[in-house]
Amino acid sequence: MLVSFFTAKKKKNANLLSSRQYIYRQAIVNQCTRIYTSNFTDQPKEIISRNIFTILGTLYPNAVLSHRSALEFKPTAQGHVFVTYTYTKKIKLPGITIRFMEGNSPIEGDNLFTGELFVSQQERAFLENLQVSRQLGATSKTLTLPEIEAKLEQMVRVKGEDGLNKFRDNARIISEKLGMQSEFIKLNKLISALLSTKPSKILTSSIAKARAFGNPYDPARIELFEILFQYLKQNEFENTPEINTSKISFKNFAFFEAYFSNYIEGTIFELEEAKNIIKTQMPIANRDEDSHDVLGTYRIVSNLKEMKQTPSTSEELLKILQYRHYILLEARKSKQPGQFKDKNNRAGDTYFVDFNLVRGTLIKGFEYYRALSNPFAKAAFIMFMVSEIHPFLDGNGRIARIMMNAEFVKENQTKIIIPTVYRDDYLGALRRLTRQKDAAVYVKMLQRAQKFSATIKATDMNETEKHLEACNAFKEHDRAILKII
Repeated sequence: MLVSFFTAKKKKNANLLSSRQYIYRQAIVNQCTRIYTSNFTDQPKEIISRNIFTILGTLYPNAVLSHRSALEFKPTAQGHVFVTYTYTKKIKLPGITIRFMEGNSPIEGDNLFTGELFVSQQERAFLENLQVSRQLGATSKTLTLPEIEAKLEQMVRVKGEDGLNKFRDNARIISEKLGMQSEFIKLNKLISALLSTKPSKILTSSIAKARAFGNPYDPARIELFEILFQYLKQNEFENTPEINTSKISFKNFAFFEAYFSNYIEGTIFELEEAKNIIKTQMPIANRDEDSHDVLGTYRIVSNLKEMKQTPSTSEELLKILQYRHYILLEARKSKQPGQFKDKNNRAGDTYFVDFNLVRGTLIKGFEYYRALSNPFAKAAFIMFMVSEIHPFLDGNGRIARIMMNAEFVKENQTKIIIPTVYRDDYLGALRRLTRQKDAAVYVKMLQRAQKFSATIKATDMNETEKHLEACNAFKEHDRAILKII
């Protein structure tokens, strides 16, 4: 039901209201007698909260939703809403406190919101939030400095440096109109630091500092990494010792690892064709690039020395990724082997990290990886991190799985193979973590895959192939399920 509003003139005719219309409780009547509703079901504070902007736009013409409220568009955790008006006053309604502050009426560029309520335009709102506030937290009219910095960083991330500079130019003009020159000086310093034209020591938020030092990152992805990190830290994971310790068994396992990893990505060969590619080190006629993909993957995963290399610093992470990508896609020059992407990529309706944020997101994500110690936890984290960032134009899934298995090789643990039959489970678990922030399904999927992989004895290629066939490993997902025997 809607709230009904009446001017003071209409108030005297309140006795003409139908019996369904109900004046709010006496506490409201004493403070704001012009608010009425026919909703008898919901609590007054719920109705007030849902309709607070309509109330302001009806009862306080030319008021300006300002300061933090102009950027958040919701009451604070303490239920405060900040409004610039013709006087300073505090009005308490059930669940909401309206904080009126005497100040400038709407100026050109302020946006009409609802009824006769305006909202401070973006430049004005940032200037207002840089005013001095005597109160802190949810009762403060201003956002914290780290919050302001984060919003400015988001602006440059979305609109680019030209967009942020245009914002700064507009803010300079508006500050003259509002007499907020001192606030503009603060804003100008923050923007200059973000754009690295002034020392970045004044910045306080991690995302703003990263931008200033040339490593901006994707905060939404970092949030996902933190969710996965917390789940991995809160759980214990069993060791699964490697059984393929001989040189020949390691290479045989690596063949199936490379075969399945490419199959997942749509590089499909008959098993005998793949064997021949590895045996002869020569591509199949008319499939040069696909053949080299299988060769490149095999060269990495069959190299014990290479697969024992894991990053100890963020710089090493970047170098290892780029080196392995170069080996993997050496034959695909159009995919820029060994170079991070220079344009954005996607899979279906999933958009991966913006190419400008790849290095920074990898560097920031490495902080979580570094804090993990269990081999399975490190492997699960780095695989998802690389997959989610998608740092290259192509080959991201294969590189992600190579990085995962390197963690296992270094600690003499069973590597993970994702067989064809398990492809949908694998991709579904990745999507679930990305879209629903569910780390449990992703981790359990990898645990099951490792349990299966631990059954693969690769001392003899023919016997290994028979075992995989018995497990339905080569079948498409809709035709069978993975058997762990």
